[in-house]
Amino acid sequence: MNAPTHSTHKFRLLLRREYWEHKGGFLWAPLVAGGIFLLLSLMGFGVGEMAARRANGNFQIDGQGIQVSGIDLAALTSNMDAADMAKLGQGIDASLFMASSWPFIVLAFVAFFYCLGALYDDRKDRSVLFWKSLPLSDGETVLSKVASALLVAPAIAVVAALATMIGFLLVVSGAVLLHGGNPLKLVWGPASPLAVAAQMIAMVPVYAAWALPTAGWLLLCSAWAKSKPFLWAIMIPVFAGIFVTWFDLMQLFDLQPGWFWKNIVGRALGSLVPGSWMPYNPAADGLMHGPETFSRLTSIGTAYHIFATPQLWIGAAAGAAMIFGAIRLRRWRDDN
Repeated sequence: MNAPTHSTHKFRLLLRREYWEHKGGFLWAPLVAGGIFLLLSLMGFGVGEMAARRANGNFQIDGQGIQVSGIDLAALTSNMDAADMAKLGQGIDASLFMASSWPFIVLAFVAFFYCLGALYDDRKDRSVLFWKSLPLSDGETVLSKVASALLVAPAIAVVAALATMIGFLLVVSGAVLLHGGNPLKLVWGPASPLAVAAQMIAMVPVYAAWALPTAGWLLLCSAWAKSKPFLWAIMIPVFAGIFVTWFDLMQLFDLQPGWFWKNIVGRALGSLVPGSWMPYNPAADGLMHGPETFSRLTSIGTAYHIFATPQLWIGAAAGAAMIFGAIRLRRWRDDN
């Protein structure tokens, strides 16, 4: 007699199913986004190099002529002291975060539309009847979709972002080498790619906790809507915000209408955007004034301070409640 399949094995199989069914969005979309950024970077460096060589003359800056086509980075950086190298490293680290942001931008769209169609598509193509015939509970099925959106997809996006970051470092190293500089001294030495990578990996739990309200709301709409879940998911929060603003209902709680848009509408629709927790994080106030403070803004300590705020836990509780509602709705909503 065969032993029953362990619940963890079933959950792993469900995660695998979600990955293979949405491999294009989970894997290829962030990789392609990173590849496009690297291609644009190469084109930008190439265009700049050709423009500099075509100039073939001196440009006047403060009365002094410089030869653009003959930049010698080794000579320009020979007198840099430790403080200058530290500032250079901070600037490179900031550029690494910017380069790595492309896969995360794609992640926001992938996760949004994945959650929106996760339960609706099964009903639309009637495959929900097949999945309900298997020894899988509604809770396991819905939670596997939550884990796919909030853990699997971000983890893959981090891998794509790291690949983009390494590729960008190689592109910059090539540009530095082309102009007589030492990439080990001017790029890899001052930069902190391992620290940047650790910060991006550490952001996954923050993202998962912060994104719960949007994931829960979209899954609830996906389980409830008979058609056009996108319109329902967008219209209900937006029209609620318009209604609250029109009748100035937040005055009953001594609050401005902007509070409702930021903490209700914004959290319901925008929490799947990586980094969307920064405006809510008191530890991030006043840290966007240059590369030297950008590293503090993106540090693990600053990001994890969001766990000490009520906005995260109230939103997480609301998201969990909506996920529970989506589980209950899936038990009877099959549109037959």
